[in-house]
Amino acid sequence: MAHEVPTQKIMEGALLWEPSRQARVRSNMGRYLRWLAEHRDREFAGYSDLWEWSVSDLTGFWSSLWDFFQIRAHRPYAQVLADTRMPGARWFQGAELNYAEHALRRRDEHPAVIAGSETRPPVTLTYNELSRQTAAVAAALRRMGVGRGDRVVAYLPNIPETLVAFLATASLGAIWASCPPEFGLRSVVDRFRQIEPRVLFAADGYRFKGQTYDRRPEVIQLRASLPTLEHLVFVPYLKEHPPQEAVPDATHWSDLVVGRHDLAFAPVPFEHPLWVLYSSGTTGPPKAIVHGHGGILLEHLKALALHLDLTDADRFFWYTTTGWMMWNFLVSGLLLGSTLLLYDGHPGHPDLGALWRFAQETRMTYFGTSAPHIHTCMRAGIEPGRDFDLGSLKGLGSTGAPLTPEAFQWVYEKVHPHLLLNPFSGGTDLCTGIVGACPLVPVRAGEIPCRLLGASVEAYDEQGHSVVDQVGELVLTRPMPSMPVRFWNDADDRRYRESYFESFPGVWRHGDWIKVTSRRSCVIYGRSDSTLNRGGVRMGTSEFYRVIEDIPGVLDSLVIDTGELGREGELLMFIVLAPGIALDDWLRARISDTLRRELSPRHVPDQIHVVGEVPYTLNGKKVEVPVKRILMGTPPEKAISHDAVRNPDSLRYFAELAERGRAGGGPICAPESKHS
Repeated sequence: MAHEVPTQKIMEGALLWEPSRQARVRSNMGRYLRWLAEHRDREFAGYSDLWEWSVSDLTGFWSSLWDFFQIRAHRPYAQVLADTRMPGARWFQGAELNYAEHALRRRDEHPAVIAGSETRPPVTLTYNELSRQTAAVAAALRRMGVGRGDRVVAYLPNIPETLVAFLATASLGAIWASCPPEFGLRSVVDRFRQIEPRVLFAADGYRFKGQTYDRRPEVIQLRASLPTLEHLVFVPYLKEHPPQEAVPDATHWSDLVVGRHDLAFAPVPFEHPLWVLYSSGTTGPPKAIVHGHGGILLEHLKALALHLDLTDADRFFWYTTTGWMMWNFLVSGLLLGSTLLLYDGHPGHPDLGALWRFAQETRMTYFGTSAPHIHTCMRAGIEPGRDFDLGSLKGLGSTGAPLTPEAFQWVYEKVHPHLLLNPFSGGTDLCTGIVGACPLVPVRAGEIPCRLLGASVEAYDEQGHSVVDQVGELVLTRPMPSMPVRFWNDADDRRYRESYFESFPGVWRHGDWIKVTSRRSCVIYGRSDSTLNRGGVRMGTSEFYRVIEDIPGVLDSLVIDTGELGREGELLMFIVLAPGIALDDWLRARISDTLRRELSPRHVPDQIHVVGEVPYTLNGKKVEVPVKRILMGTPPEKAISHDAVRNPDSLRYFAELAERGRAGGGPICAPESKHS
């Protein structure tokens, strides 16, 4: 049920959408509530009561999901959760199952995958064809000697072949990892070499923003850099190559997917590794994060069915690459029998209508994207709901960064007035969201509607006390099945403990600032290690960006607080200006006055610098902490791997700024434009 959205600047917390009277009847969440009443003799007045139960009775909640989703186990579990300590919780001991078996439960002519790209015409695979190709590739991997526990890696774009290779790998109990072909060679080697793969799937290249990139030389170098590699499977994507133009001594994809083979699934323990995901790798080697078959299966069924409200009739899309956890989340739509919509290419090519046009052409029902993409569309003034037929959409998900209240408003005004907006937040570590939307909970501007079922999210102050209506560290006080099984090559779990449990022993510190409101919604304020601490007042960078990027002429921004523990530093702001706009005295005053009024006098920057572009990671997040390190004197090559940055040339400005500062006797240069 949509509410009329005011056209003026919207206040955080303004009501934009609330569930219809039929939501509890028609939604998967409503169906689950009825199932609990019938099969568990449990009734709940509303979502808040259900959430409280889900994080207090872990055994009851997670075992109910096992039965509700009819998990196929080759061996039953003996105990749901023997120990609730973190780290150390062990789930569903004794159970044996297989993720891929659940992803391919459906066997019919319903579309399993519809793939669009800049490179080739749309490709559609039915569930029958997806199963056939998976069986064929699994048989080929078995002939190569791949079995349970072996590692298979892919240097592939977001295309159906990648999905088939993953499902075939998982069906054997082998372990999957992937990177998109736009990742630099060093970045890929740093990831893949850690897990010692036996087989590599690799494409000849990719097309992005209208430009073609031949990656065959990188594939050859990658093969030479992985000493454990025994087989290379060549996937022609840019074009069909004659043998002499393909990668030498490689098996051709077309030779793998021929013939009829039985599709079998290796039973594996609940915590048997399914895939390895990698931390961003901005400094040092990326952490290799291992997730298990059972934990991912249960968590993704819960999140996709109960919170995104997906069914076997949905067409599910999320704009992602194969190197981001959202690809792994997207492919789990198969667990529900949904149709996956894959897209490979630039989201703004040939124009910002690209993804909205794809939504129209595929009759998309769930549109997943990033907050930066939504903000870009909003600032460009496009109106997708007017220019495209988006009548099939029922949900829109946003992740990767906090979504501003104005962007919430834009979605309901310019995209679709009746869809459920899901500002989804979680991370690679858990391979899911932990706060997001629910079909039974209203949506308010700038607020994440709820904490997801089973996610015991709280905000902690510095003393480790839970706080409400104030910003604190995002923590999880109870374990979840999709928490990492381990890190690769971390035998004593030292890196694992250091990553999550050093600040609050026995409690998972996620690394974000969060406010849990008295009405149980949430607001994410960005990474806690890049917070702004001015005069003892802490603030997430997302609040700053919301204000500064709303000023006409400011296209993008980066804010850095050079202060450290016990020492206040300077607040530096870097802005990208629209063509024809200059940083004159009037604009400086406008920026200072706006920040003083909207935030506080403490948050008026000490310096403002104009830059050509803001550095972003390969996954589209602003590079904040490494830039701070560069400005404080760390050499750029030690602060961040250039292969981890989408636009590495943008770092040159910050290195030069730091160098000028050292020449002048300080960590940064003298102010270019000082504000009081």
